[in-house]
Amino acid sequence: MTHTDFAPLRPEDSPLENDDHAALGEDYALTAAFVEKVVDAADDGDGMRLRGLLEDLHPADVADLMGFLTAEHRSVVVQWLPPDLLAEALPEMDDGIREKVLERVPSATLAEALQELDSDDAASVVEDLEEDQRERVLAAMPEVERAAIESSLGYEEDSAGRLMQREFMAAPQFWNVGDTIDHVRAQGDHLPELFFDIYVVDPMNRPVGGVAISRMLRSPRGTPLTELMEPVNPIEVDVDQEEVAYIFEKYHLISAPVVDVGGRLVGQLTVDDVVNIIQEENREDILRLAGVADEDRSSSVMEIVRGRVPWLGINLFTAVLGASVIALFEGTIQQIVALAVLMPIVSAIGGNAGTQALTVTVRALATRELNASNALRTFWREMAVGLANGFVLAPLIGLAAGFWFHDWRIGAVIAAAMILNLLVAASVGVLTPLTLSKLKFDPAVSSAVFVTATTDFFGFLIFLGLATIVLL
Repeated sequence: MTHTDFAPLRPEDSPLENDDHAALGEDYALTAAFVEKVVDAADDGDGMRLRGLLEDLHPADVADLMGFLTAEHRSVVVQWLPPDLLAEALPEMDDGIREKVLERVPSATLAEALQELDSDDAASVVEDLEEDQRERVLAAMPEVERAAIESSLGYEEDSAGRLMQREFMAAPQFWNVGDTIDHVRAQGDHLPELFFDIYVVDPMNRPVGGVAISRMLRSPRGTPLTELMEPVNPIEVDVDQEEVAYIFEKYHLISAPVVDVGGRLVGQLTVDDVVNIIQEENREDILRLAGVADEDRSSSVMEIVRGRVPWLGINLFTAVLGASVIALFEGTIQQIVALAVLMPIVSAIGGNAGTQALTVTVRALATRELNASNALRTFWREMAVGLANGFVLAPLIGLAAGFWFHDWRIGAVIAAAMILNLLVAASVGVLTPLTLSKLKFDPAVSSAVFVTATTDFFGFLIFLGLATIVLL
């Protein structure tokens, strides 16, 4: 079964009473009215009504619906999902929601549903099961499907071997178009539901090229596959999923063969898997830059707190460092109270500028646009940007402060501090992620904390230090 078996339920296609209760709005998001219909049917225990509401939904919309429901409503809805629709919806769900849904599905029902999926999707579902439930589900599956899933789970998490599907179409070098088409028709049930390329293999089962289905269908039956095939980009089973996404993006791939350590063809990766990887990696980086753990709609308050408190604790420590700098200049601040008013401006602008440089650098590292060959050039470019920003903003704040406090020396001090702190922000915004990357740490995890701490520390130090020298 494939996702193409389900069409999105648009308002004009809705089986419900009127368009006010259509499943999807104009933005392809589930409408509140439809969710309320499902909740009401679940509250009433009206299983037939639930099935009528759900059976025409696309699996992705079913997965989205689960995120809007409470655990109690979710457990009722799952009971009335047809096995094929449940199977297609499970891989689409957020990990946290899927784990909770799986707790409510009987092992026999789940085993039946997983047989409807390609091996990669089935493995992604099984890996979320508790150990005892996993054993029961696998025991209830046919031997071939069970062996494929167990083999996939034997690879490292987030590796190409774990992500690949074992169903693929391969053909020997001596076949022609007619041989291939006849084989596909004869072995249809044993091939993937959706595939884009036929991999041409040598006698050792190593891929030597690939033929796009569209090109093969346009060619005469007698045409040898070796005349049609194009070079392929084999991906080894132990390659990390982030590397997989980079390969697909760089070479504009729709699918790619996966090979073992001996170069033998063992599976394939398709673009739908890679889209999920890219979304997952982007989501992870965004959350980490904000100092937030992996959260979703199903996360409890305590789970969210446990994920956020450590980073807030680190921020508290860095804030104390900034406060310690202020304490060093307590006498200066007591004599010139205006400094207390202006300090936050310097640190805030520096922090924002540092975050801008950091975000650009982390993205460039993630997309392989930044490496040792252009790191120095990137550093000096950001320094030039910081200097230019300083010369634009410094006169503005300098004039404003001079008029406000009737002292042009204060204006000159904050203007100079602004320029210097923007240079500090640019340097740490680039150097911090580069250093962490060089040390084999994820630059998205802790760079923001270092950048904020540094711009606050030096912002206060530069501003109050200059004020002490110039004004006292």
